[in-house]
Amino acid sequence: MSAGTRSPARTRVLETAARLFYGEGVHTVGIDRIIAEAGVAKATFYHHFPSKDDLVRAYIVEQGAAQRGMAESMREGSPRERLLAIFTFMCEFGAGPAYRGCAFVNTAAEYPDPAHPVRQAIAEHRRWTRDLYRDLLAADGHPDPERTADVLLLVRDGLVVGFDLDDPATVRAAVETALARVLRP
Repeated sequence: MSAGTRSPARTRVLETAARLFYGEGVHTVGIDRIIAEAGVAKATFYHHFPSKDDLVRAYIVEQGAAQRGMAESMREGSPRERLLAIFTFMCEFGAGPAYRGCAFVNTAAEYPDPAHPVRQAIAEHRRWTRDLYRDLLAADGHPDPERTADVLLLVRDGLVVGFDLDDPATVRAAVETALARVLRP
């Protein structure tokens, strides 16, 4: 099987793991449950994922790929409008009934060692996110895209935690205020 193709069993395992990890947490969900709910044999699971950490890393990589795809689909408008559309999407998703926090933040909390491969995958996604913000800011002519990308990453972090803990309307209003101030020409 080439690197570009995926077996249906691997896909079922990843989809099952994503649903369970996001809904219940990584460490609370055991391999046997994932195997049972995905409908695969134990040998099939271990063929694709030699360890649970390998599965968790694959889950994080898949979540990152999904977010990259979402960002790529937002091609309409100026770079500033695209940046605002990304934050609008996050606010809408965060205010939804299925929201259980950020998959990256939730998983990072369960893997405190920054050198762990799961945390490295999370760090890679954060770099990509920050670079996306920087590139959009630079394309929009912002005078300080590097520093502002750092600020926007912090706004994003606050947003993903805030929607899990606070009133969605209050969080959305705070995000809109922060964006207006940070993106002021």
